[in-house]
Amino acid sequence: MRYLPIDNQLFVQSRHRLTQLLKPKSLVILNANDIMPTNADGTMTFRQNNDLFYLTGVDQEETRLVLFPDHPDPKFREVLFLRETSELIEIWEGHKLTKVEAEQTSGISQKQVYWTHQFEQIFVQMIFEADHVYLNTNEHTRAGIDVQTRDARFIDEFKQKYPLHHLERLAPLMHYLRAIKQPQEVQLLQTAINITDKMFRRLLGFIKPGVWEYEIEAEMMHEYLLNRSRGAAYSPIIASGANACVLHYIDNSQQCQDGDVILLDIGAEYANYNADMTRSVPVNGRFTERQRAVYDAVLRVLKEAKQMLRPGNLWDDYHREVGKVMESELIGLKLLDRLEVEKQDPDAPLYKKYFMHGTSHFLGLDVHDVGNKYRRMEPGMVFTVEPGIYIPGEKLGIRLENNVLITESGNTDLMANIPLEAEEIEALMNR
Repeated sequence: MRYLPIDNQLFVQSRHRLTQLLKPKSLVILNANDIMPTNADGTMTFRQNNDLFYLTGVDQEETRLVLFPDHPDPKFREVLFLRETSELIEIWEGHKLTKVEAEQTSGISQKQVYWTHQFEQIFVQMIFEADHVYLNTNEHTRAGIDVQTRDARFIDEFKQKYPLHHLERLAPLMHYLRAIKQPQEVQLLQTAINITDKMFRRLLGFIKPGVWEYEIEAEMMHEYLLNRSRGAAYSPIIASGANACVLHYIDNSQQCQDGDVILLDIGAEYANYNADMTRSVPVNGRFTERQRAVYDAVLRVLKEAKQMLRPGNLWDDYHREVGKVMESELIGLKLLDRLEVEKQDPDAPLYKKYFMHGTSHFLGLDVHDVGNKYRRMEPGMVFTVEPGIYIPGEKLGIRLENNVLITESGNTDLMANIPLEAEEIEALMNR
């Protein structure tokens, strides 16, 4: 892996926290993601199942983890299965984890590490002692699932072989645990953010009239790869002029024009953890008066929203309050009329015409990380805060986004060192 080794105590502690949430005599099974095909004999870059990575640190295909903390035999209380390597695999694909390396990575004793093809002979010695079996599914509220995963296939197989066992949902437990970042996880997130900072400063010296959006993307990737990142945490949005009003614009194919503002929604991945940053900068290095007015309005909303990310607050309440702040700013920009706002349907607020997306989402191993919006905010949670104003008629879209850690006393902006104020942006672009 490109990233530096991670202390395996992070994964040991994650497994321990999970086992504390299980019912008595429970068994847990997690599977690695598949390597996905492209065309002919091509494959996509492998990306590990985040729950499996969270519990083991193993970043390799055909991996399986089984936990059974109440098993009478200690050697069956946590078992890791790995793809067995061979001389042929070493030649064609490269090195795979040995059992010793698996112990170093995960903290699971090498005596409890087996090859994946041994699964059935080991599993049959475990399953009949279990009363409850926790299986994993993707329960993200925004997930669109068109391809059957390895976890889904295993559920079908398990039901056929062991139809009388009582099945439990693992996802709610993993969502509960992963929502609270441990200190070492925050460090990994901060590393991804620091790489993003370096990348953004590089772009500020590169962007100018006439460059193409894809050239900016190339500069972005150069800085990521230079700093041990696998690359972008998500498909980058590099949207100049009117493109910035398309929320998920990813073509990055247009030439940047003098007088336009370019919206950059770009963040680095590091060790499977993700930064998520948005900045909006003037292509020629200077905001016009109108662009600056809209920029400052968005920045004020971001600062107000950050103050609301505090322990005890609720997701829906937070978003309603941010909406009120945005409403006031849009009136100030003469995009909304105060009298019309007073008469609006509260279930269809007028500000949604110019700010149609949410302000925040959970952040971590997933860019839109798992978590429950009905759970009150707690120390250790990490959120984005990303207000925006989009005015298609003016070919102007401005969004600003930072990543914020909830703390006991309030929050910490993990992107505090990344240029954000308009004056600093302009100064760095005109050095």
